[in-house]
Amino acid sequence: MNSIRREKLLHGWRDPVAPRSAATILLLRDHDDGLQVLMTRRSETASFAPGVYVFPGGAVDAADASEAAHSVSRTRADQDADHRQHAHAALRESFEELGILLAWRKGQQSLCEPHQAAKLDRSQDADFYAQLADHELELAIDRTGWLSQWTTDPDLPKRFQVRFFVAPMPPGQEPVADGTEQFEPVWINPAQALSRHEQGGFKMIFPTIRTLGQLKRYERVEQVIDSCQSTTKVYFANPRGGLVKGKEARFTEDESQFGEVHMVAPDGKMVHALDWRHDAAVPLRTNVQRLTAPNAGVMTGPGTNTYIVGEAGQFVVIDPGPDLPEHIERIANVVGDGLQAIICTHSHPDHSPGAPLLREAVGKPVPILGLKSLPTARANSSFTPDRELAHGERIVVGDSTLRAVFTPGHAANHVCLVLEEDRLLFSGDHVLNGSTTVVDPPDGNMFDYIASLKVLAQEPVDFILPAHGHVLGSARHAIEKLMAHRLGREAKVAAALAKTGGGTLDDIVPVAYDDVNSGLFPIAKRSLLAHLEKLVTDGKASVNEGRWAPI
Repeated sequence: MNSIRREKLLHGWRDPVAPRSAATILLLRDHDDGLQVLMTRRSETASFAPGVYVFPGGAVDAADASEAAHSVSRTRADQDADHRQHAHAALRESFEELGILLAWRKGQQSLCEPHQAAKLDRSQDADFYAQLADHELELAIDRTGWLSQWTTDPDLPKRFQVRFFVAPMPPGQEPVADGTEQFEPVWINPAQALSRHEQGGFKMIFPTIRTLGQLKRYERVEQVIDSCQSTTKVYFANPRGGLVKGKEARFTEDESQFGEVHMVAPDGKMVHALDWRHDAAVPLRTNVQRLTAPNAGVMTGPGTNTYIVGEAGQFVVIDPGPDLPEHIERIANVVGDGLQAIICTHSHPDHSPGAPLLREAVGKPVPILGLKSLPTARANSSFTPDRELAHGERIVVGDSTLRAVFTPGHAANHVCLVLEEDRLLFSGDHVLNGSTTVVDPPDGNMFDYIASLKVLAQEPVDFILPAHGHVLGSARHAIEKLMAHRLGREAKVAAALAKTGGGTLDDIVPVAYDDVNSGLFPIAKRSLLAHLEKLVTDGKASVNEGRWAPI
């Protein structure tokens, strides 16, 4: 996070503790109740996560990377030295904690039997790898699959970066807890464990809960193992926490709230409230506030976000929103007579009508900036700024600089803004969180929309502040993911054209949008039209009197 201005953080900065490498193993078996996983309860006096149910595992030791360890393990070609080292730790810990030894007889295709495992000393003082060599056993690393990697919250005083492995339970062996670190080994179905946890009878920590959620979709051990044969499928998680209804909640990178808590408290402090509120501005940085209009709906989500950039009595307002007097009054109360300019990202009625009302409310002749709506705009989307922005133009407010980036596509007059010093992108409706924006011809144009996404992908930004929804993190990844989604939909539209032989929008939409609720088909038809027009531009489709055909 060296690129951020730490003085703009709301809650200061504290260097997180460096995480220690660790590994855990999910031992699995097939059962009449379905897939089961072996779990144990940690000691009530443990320094980390006391009293919770976990999978066996622990920290990676130097011995786990030693030549002695490598000499007594059997691996697959796709398992590198790092995989082997972490899997060594996971299988060593499963033996020390539960007496489970997943190992081959040396040079044979038969697994270690219970009586052989019982001959080894489980104490931590014993040389585990020397014992394996003495008893001519090889750790069955080739039986393990790498499921995920979790890094514990940056605000914790003790942190781990943990690889989660899966493996089938060796036949005939029974878990016996060491009675020091682990207690009460139990075989349990993932769904049953989650249900018991929700009822308050099976205490677990966040990574364990999410991992069980991953396992829920599998019915048999073989399915889980097969899914872990490629490192491209490994799930990486670095959770961040915030407050929801006053209670702590954690989120992973694939959840809509993650980017916001990461932006507000990048060092992991659990301080930011994520509840949507319309009655007051929500600070995101010392120089950025968000005030959400009370116009929640299907097309607007929790409402249109108005952003207030600046501090110390100097402000620029981005997207003052719809004609809602109570919302305008709240913005005016924040900016007072420090308002320097109003910028509208585009002319749609939930973004620009509030601009002249806000100017009137503050009683200052501040300029309204943006791009004039084109003749293709609908009647309720007419907008004429006091002055049109130029592509690349910079607007300075205090010690912050906003740069205009023209992004036609959602609307012909759409513009995004980059806060250069803080690497933030105010994306208007071009990039949303939790939904894809509607591209509605003729003012919307899918060819332009994709081209604008490519422009935004090159911008030096870390976070995206959309007009609807929470802040998005990993900006470039989010934009590239959105491009992939749009091009994937385009491929479905082209396939639907080929499958149906062409037809009207009503003919094509059920096939191209078969993954969408039919109640949304009227909206989907607008984006379908945009995709079809792009295919025509690309020379992949033709149209004649409202009927579309593949080329």
